[in-house]
Amino acid sequence: IIRTEGDTILRKQSKDVMELTDNLKTLILDMKDTMRINNGVGIAAVQVGVLRKIIIVENPETNELMLFINPSLLYESKEHEIGIEGCLSVPGMRGQVNRALKIKIKAKNENMEDIEFEAEGMLAREILHEIDHLDGTLYIDKVEEGTLEEVEEGEEEIND
Repeated sequence: IIRTEGDTILRKQSKDVMELTDNLKTLILDMKDTMRINNGVGIAAVQVGVLRKIIIVENPETNELMLFINPSLLYESKEHEIGIEGCLSVPGMRGQVNRALKIKIKAKNENMEDIEFEAEGMLAREILHEIDHLDGTLYIDKVEEGTLEEVEEGEEEIND
């Protein structure tokens, strides 16, 4: 079940993952399924009610699912771009959000190994959106004034 706006858990700070337990491995599989079933391109553990720093994003170029555990931002470019965002936790809505064009993060992979990862464009947007979830922030908190709108039936939603 995806937690939606108004659920207080979405506003809480997620906690670091110290060890990848069997329960967390099952959670990651459930997150992937939940994201796919709901046509999302990203999901954070808090969106399924678990306050752990785990995010999954879909690479828009390869459709590959990418897992990041305990992600944190190392760098974001001065260059920004306004783009449309939606969210599985804010169904039926979308809005314009200003985000960095290029980013670099550090995180742990599925083997709990330290990694660094660079992204740009839509993938960077997805990662930033999901990292925000870990801090209790929703995209609607950052949306450009006057751009939040309902998605008309039949229109494509972009669900990070």
